[in-house]
Amino acid sequence: EVRRPDIDVRIAMFRIFRDLEPRLGLDLQGGAHLVFEADTSGVADADKDTALESAKEVIERRINLFGATEPVIQASKVGESRRIIVEIPGVSDINEAVDLIGQTAQLSFWEAEASPSADLQIATTSAFGPFSKKTDLTGKDLRRAQVTFDPNNGQPQVTVDFTSDGGKKFADITQRNVGKQVAIILDEQIISAPTVREAITQGSAVISGGFTQEQAKSLSIQLNAGALPMPIKVIEQRNVGATLGSESIQKSLIAGAIGIIIVILFMIAYYGIPGLLAAVALVIYALLTFAIFKLVPITLTLAGIAGFILSIGMAVDANVLIFERMKE
Repeated sequence: EVRRPDIDVRIAMFRIFRDLEPRLGLDLQGGAHLVFEADTSGVADADKDTALESAKEVIERRINLFGATEPVIQASKVGESRRIIVEIPGVSDINEAVDLIGQTAQLSFWEAEASPSADLQIATTSAFGPFSKKTDLTGKDLRRAQVTFDPNNGQPQVTVDFTSDGGKKFADITQRNVGKQVAIILDEQIISAPTVREAITQGSAVISGGFTQEQAKSLSIQLNAGALPMPIKVIEQRNVGATLGSESIQKSLIAGAIGIIIVILFMIAYYGIPGLLAAVALVIYALLTFAIFKLVPITLTLAGIAGFILSIGMAVDANVLIFERMKE
């Protein structure tokens, strides 16, 4: 095999520059702007706002799974119309994102397999760990979930109310699984796996476990996303251009480089050798900060870049204070 050194160098340089590319937010690289309208015809008036918040929570989780960075998800109400506004930076396939977001949340309950003859839908054992059997209890059997507080210790908990049919199904499940865990799965993800302490036959259950109030609220929202299924449809879809165009970004980078060079020249001219050391330290500081941005990783937006430049200015200011005190 004959390999050309110049090609190897080009490949190496490509990999280096590819790794140096930062993650940019919507204002720097553009993306997709989507507006979804919720169909609340099948939801009671008292539950419409809760259903909208639940749908927003599900969409946010789906976008995070999609791999988007720094998305903006907002719920709004225009008259009687309830909408969810989604902005996703750097989306290459808008249709795929629309299909992923636009699905109705699917809530299901799974239990561990007890015997091969059990009259339940069998799933692969690798799907959700030990939970390999899908029960016939779904989100349609839930009336609603809400945050309550334990009267004994005041700890937050989640109370789940079932419909009459759902209560019967849940009673059968708990009778079979006393002392075992039952997984609650939303959109192919386990959101909770509480242990059944006793058979529950009264049509409502309490999920506890040392929750904080925020954790209990998050769990109730996710449960309501399946308990109050609310179809959504796209009413607006468009590409969003970057707030700063590529030419403006290049000019900003050039201006920033000129500014840093001027600061370095001033430090060297005014302080001599200490100024040169400060300039070297400034470059190292900038490189380390950028390395942290890549390691985390951090999505750069206009505000983030402004903060980065401000931190460099404060680093120079610290050196100036040190040098002036040494002169004194």
